[in-house]
Amino acid sequence: MVERVDVAVIGAGPAGLAAAVAAREQGAERVVIIERAERLGGLLPQCIHNGFGLLYFGEDLTGPEYERMFIRKAERAKVEARLESMALDISPDLEITAVGSRHGYTKIKTGAVVLAMGCREKARGALGIPGGRPAGILTAGTCQRYVNVDGFIPGRRFVILGSGDIGMIMARRLTLEGAKVEAVVEIMPWPGGLIRNEVQCLHDFGIPLLLEHTVTFIHGETRIQGVTVTRVDRERRPIPGTERFIPCDCLLLSAGLIPENELSVKAGVELDPVTGGPLVDENRQTVIPGIFAGGNVVQVHDLVDWVSWEAEVAGRNAARFADRGGIPFREEVRVRAGENIKYVVPQFISGEEEVTLHLRVTRPGLRAALLLGGKLFKRYRSVRPSEMIIEKVDVGRLSQAIGDGELRVDCRLGEEA
Repeated sequence: MVERVDVAVIGAGPAGLAAAVAAREQGAERVVIIERAERLGGLLPQCIHNGFGLLYFGEDLTGPEYERMFIRKAERAKVEARLESMALDISPDLEITAVGSRHGYTKIKTGAVVLAMGCREKARGALGIPGGRPAGILTAGTCQRYVNVDGFIPGRRFVILGSGDIGMIMARRLTLEGAKVEAVVEIMPWPGGLIRNEVQCLHDFGIPLLLEHTVTFIHGETRIQGVTVTRVDRERRPIPGTERFIPCDCLLLSAGLIPENELSVKAGVELDPVTGGPLVDENRQTVIPGIFAGGNVVQVHDLVDWVSWEAEVAGRNAARFADRGGIPFREEVRVRAGENIKYVVPQFISGEEEVTLHLRVTRPGLRAALLLGGKLFKRYRSVRPSEMIIEKVDVGRLSQAIGDGELRVDCRLGEEA
């Protein structure tokens, strides 16, 4: 038997919850969340630090508090939750195949689908670090779950590879629990996370941050005994003669996040090779009609508030799609990343209405200028690759910047700005 729903949301983290609530508020009668975990919230329950909700709710909340606020919104909106169920496939006619311990094998025919699977951490296999395979090597997010949810500290002396936000937050958390963080090692010349986390988690606790360094060897057989850390050149290649040994019994990996898009690819969704997420238009619709995406599955955000806002756009438009029997993919204008721009989301826009652009620069600098179509849009005191730039552009500015069906985005630094 095939179930019928108006909107199906895959993933119950902050993006999935926000998309589902927005779809109900837009008028979708039956909205179902499909979640493979045993509870709603995604990773929010293990993020017990504060800093959530300052923009969305105007309150400084912890992860569990932010989760609870959205779960209550979902309950009030009468969103259905299908827990311990995993979506296996999405057919071209928007039929989802799911399997789970509670509901077994099911087919769900939807009016629209919202992809909200979030992202995952890069593991050791993606980094190619030489050495043995001893115990004590894990991602920062896994360690966060061990400490904050299970009450278990996996080591006493830590080295953290990568300066992503989770890695820096765990450096502080482990220090507060009495462990020793020997160093945070970052291959780039600048930190990979927010300034506030660099200051509050590393500087305030005297934890060394080794920029332009990387781990080049892991020592130990049954248990990690230490790592060799080496300085790198401008091409990110280790410099011979700069090696040094740092003893540790645990190596945490915080070397980046990857949008979780295996299901998207199976459904035929085209991905952006830079973001790792789907190509989307201003409605957050993918190239497959009726499949929308929002949150970290599209691009890795700095703040959970932005995740929720982007997912709400996807949820509202998914409900409109289901109600109208379709809305066109807005591909009239291609948005291009230009000088010193790593990527821009959305990748396609209509050019006929206000649009919010999300972008990151490729290198940091002072006195930066953002240009749209070669024309000055805004100046900044400084920009960093680890901090997303979000700007609303009205129709008037868009019409001036679009040329030959393309909107080019550039960022000039220093004297050129």
